[in-house]
Amino acid sequence: MTARKLGTLTIGQAPRADITPILDAVIDAGTPRRHAGVLDGLSRAEIERDFAARPGEAMLITKLLDGSSVIIDRSKTEAAAQAKLAMLEAEGCSTILMLCTGHFETLSCERARLIEPDRILPPTVAALTHGARLGIIVPIPEQIASEAGKWAALGQEPLHGAASPYAEPSPALAEAARDLAERGAQILLMDCMGFVESHRREAAEASGLPVILSNSLIAKLVSEIV
Repeated sequence: MTARKLGTLTIGQAPRADITPILDAVIDAGTPRRHAGVLDGLSRAEIERDFAARPGEAMLITKLLDGSSVIIDRSKTEAAAQAKLAMLEAEGCSTILMLCTGHFETLSCERARLIEPDRILPPTVAALTHGARLGIIVPIPEQIASEAGKWAALGQEPLHGAASPYAEPSPALAEAARDLAERGAQILLMDCMGFVESHRREAAEASGLPVILSNSLIAKLVSEIV
């Protein structure tokens, strides 16, 4: 296995032109990379047939290569992601980063180091925001309930808002950030890898609060081990 080959796995289609520049900014340019996506090679009709979100079940939102977004079922996505992880391992990736902050129960690798933002963000953010009320912006309202359990490490229950990073323009983002500040949030977290620096600036300007960008934080941490 190549000693320092980085694999990334998006739940959408790769490469993610919005996320890879954030990784490239902090990871050595000489580190080999392999980008893959759970939905690579699938048409929208095939995605809607095989990954359609089901009422009452946990769901995720992601981006396709044509720039559009799609809402998909989390459990179906998790099952398909496991096969993609095996593929990345077979291609020599020593570290594999999930490009999703959603909660997955069963993902694993045989040899590669698997980095799941869902397992890193809660304790890290809890330490960074100790004593402060956190406001969390998720991409779709349904995730407020389905993703809430991972924030048990926080000292106090966070506030939540929803705004998609894939809707342009997105007045909902500024509205969500402003609403969280008015409700008492002291720091904001953008809980989706699709939020980028422009979204951070927009949320900070609307709320007047510090804003933690999930993909930027994860990229900096991953850079330490690849």
